[in-house]
Amino acid sequence: MTTMTHSPDRPATTARYWHTIDDGRVQCDLCPRLCRLREGQRGFCFVRQNVDGFLVLTTYGRSSGFCVDPIEKKPLNHVMPGQSVLSFGTAGCNLGCKFCQNWEISTARTLDPLQEQASPTQIAEAALRIGSRGVAYTYNDPIIFTEYAIDVAEACHDRGLINVAVTAGYVTDEARRDFFSVMDAANVDLKSFNPDFYRRVCGGQLDVVLDTLMYIAHETTCWLEITTLVVPGLNDSDAEIHELSAWITGQLGPDTPLHLTAFHPDNRMRDIPRTPLSTLKNARRIAMSEGLKFVYTGNVVDPEGSTTCCPGCALPVITRRGYDVTGYDLDSDGRCTHCNTPIPGRWDEQVGHFGNRRIPVDLTP
Repeated sequence: MTTMTHSPDRPATTARYWHTIDDGRVQCDLCPRLCRLREGQRGFCFVRQNVDGFLVLTTYGRSSGFCVDPIEKKPLNHVMPGQSVLSFGTAGCNLGCKFCQNWEISTARTLDPLQEQASPTQIAEAALRIGSRGVAYTYNDPIIFTEYAIDVAEACHDRGLINVAVTAGYVTDEARRDFFSVMDAANVDLKSFNPDFYRRVCGGQLDVVLDTLMYIAHETTCWLEITTLVVPGLNDSDAEIHELSAWITGQLGPDTPLHLTAFHPDNRMRDIPRTPLSTLKNARRIAMSEGLKFVYTGNVVDPEGSTTCCPGCALPVITRRGYDVTGYDLDSDGRCTHCNTPIPGRWDEQVGHFGNRRIPVDLTP
């Protein structure tokens, strides 16, 4: 198999991960679906298409919108707290989660949501100009616009900016290496620890995501945090939370932050009630009993579940109200100011003060 890559005589919109098969179709090699496409056909993700025998990324240079967000919203609690990131996404997804809470863009079957256009250089320059610490690839899964994300990420690194990915981690080996090599931090959705859940509810394979998590944790310098959306009656059993948490502790390490977030009825799962706070608090207790040091609750008001405590002295070192950092007791090296215990993460010399804001940004020249 020959994987196609960019070359000077092909436009940037030509995808990198594909090859032609014997019957003339092109096979996309970006994710485990390995979509095989005849002329004009699009993959499951909708945005990768066979055009004149080439696989084309139809959303390259196009976005569903740009906003300046707090980095805590990704969610990332151990990466440059209080700072802002310029966030953007495109359209489409390579999973089909029935509970998707960004389904308007992830399930889009037209390019109508992509009203903004921006080159990698324009995005990096905009982030620098508005004072953001970096760029976040989010809203829909950046794996499906890997080529665009990599080009933006390289432009950001040239300007001293960081790159943050919010992804489900559903990707093949080669693309995984390329994508995470330019990411400084990632929050990966571990949607369940049940393979049947992944097949029925998400249309994917659990093992692929576990491989991605292992790869990030052990073979990259990319900082890793994990989010599990806790859905009542589907992935909220004590047994599954124990199993998921024990796997993270044993395979990724007890310093890996885990975010347990509340489901709300949406998309094709509007008949399931919102996750009770008591369920999240119980799941957090279980996760910590399995050895995880940093477990957070999300999409709820829970001061305890949003506080980072030092594993050395147990005192709070970062307190939050929503996405706003209200207390900070780490030095410039990320050590607890009470007992000098290092807190794992990626820290700036000073805490940021962006707060809970969300600011739309127009990149139109």
